[in-house]
Order: sequence, then C-alpha cells, then structure tokens
Amino acid sequence: MILHSDNGSPMKGQTMKSMLESLGVASSHSRPRVSNDNAMSESLFKTMKYCPRLPLKPFNSIEEAREWVHRFVQWYNHEHLHSSNNFITPADKRAGKDINKLRKRQRLMELKKEKHPERWVKGHIRDWSPVTKVTLNESPKEGEKRNIA
Repeated sequence: MILHSDNGSPMKGQTMKSMLESLGVASSHSRPRVSNDNAMSESLFKTMKYCPRLPLKPFNSIEEAREWVHRFVQWYNHEHLHSSNNFITPADKRAGKDINKLRKRQRLMELKKEKHPERWVKGHIRDWSPVTKVTLNESPKEGEKRNIA
C-alpha cells in the first residue's frame, strides 16, 4: 500500500513516517508547490471547504468530527450535483438513474429552446448525455503525446 499526500509538515513528519512504517505503508509525496498532483483530493477539499454545513468552530470531540464527516459523505454522494457527472449525484450514477434524469433534462431544454430560441445565442443546447468516464490527469494512450503547458 502507498499513501500519496502533499508535502505538508504533518504528512512528512517523523510521527507519520513511523506510523506508516509500522503499518507497512509506503509514503509518496507530490512535487513541492504543485497542488494538482493531488487533483482529486484538492477537488474534494474545495467541495468540503465550501460546503454549506462546514463548521465554523473546532469540533468538541472525535465523535462530533466523525458525525460531521458522515453527514458530509451522505450529502456529497446523495445530494451534491457533480459537474463532472453532468450534474448527477454519485449515488444516482451508481444506481443507473442518471440516464433517465439526463434524458428528461435534454427534452426539457429542447422544449425551452423551441419556445424561446432567442435565449440560445450559440444555437445549441448543452449536451446532457450520460458521462461514461471521469478522469483527472488521464494518462495518454499508447503512441499519443501529452501536451503539458
């Protein structure tokens, strides 16, 4: 097992290193000052930071913190609409409910465009097709070059 983390002091400190070693877990660290090495974690932390239920004060106990995280995970999976999934919750995606929901959205937008075509300056509506693959920093396919700016 490998724990990949940023270069923060808590993650590189001796206490953490010793604990990981005792558990047989190797540590891996992102490059210094490159936040997108941990793009998925950074995205989750941003969502958590701007969550309407983010506590403004420290937790009074570990139990209180665990309860908050449990509620956050429920919200994240069952209520929060994910832009990378065409604004479908992960729970609906896993349950296969995304296809019907996206078809309904597509039809609704088509009806709205028929009624008010002047609102669609570019002439097309958003693509509400189901998302089949979500990736961050996808590896290039065999033979492709990766453009890095």
